[in-house]
Amino acid sequence: MRHLPNFIFASRWLQLPLYLGLILAQGVYVVHFWVELVHLVQAAFGNQEALQLIFAATGQQASATPTHLTETTIMLVVLGLIDVVMISNLLIMVIVGGYETFVSRMNLENHPDQPEWLSHVNASVLKVKLATAIIGISSIHLLKTFINAENYSEKVLISQTVIHIAFLLSALAIAYTDRLLGQPTGDKAH
Repeated sequence: MRHLPNFIFASRWLQLPLYLGLILAQGVYVVHFWVELVHLVQAAFGNQEALQLIFAATGQQASATPTHLTETTIMLVVLGLIDVVMISNLLIMVIVGGYETFVSRMNLENHPDQPEWLSHVNASVLKVKLATAIIGISSIHLLKTFINAENYSEKVLISQTVIHIAFLLSALAIAYTDRLLGQPTGDKAH
């Protein structure tokens, strides 16, 4: 039984392949971002095949085939790119923050590129940061849906709004609980 605690503690390294998998997933997002950006630039210069690809990717439906970029299409593509960046930021927070919190210290104290938030990361801070990032991603997704609302049913619009509100309420509950648990007993000043 003497070695059991060391074995249990060493099991944290089983998370390493999960974080490496998330790094690969981020690589897929990078490729997706550049493919979409190239299609947008090509469509801006009149490439009809690229225009068809981004029109389909943004979920727009029309009786006639589009012949040029519209402001709505550009906005939907750009919001999609922002969505990819925000998801990528979320992945970085999970990979770096999760590794630092649950697996091993990264010892980046003197590294010039160390993220500011990493110096005070813990499971509680990570939860709040992740909840905030998810709200941002949900907001972008909801905005894309509302811009393209004519292509969605009322049920989808209502469902996505309710889900977004649920994310907001969950994040508020997490932050409030974190604040309550973080206060010393008897400290009501904050």
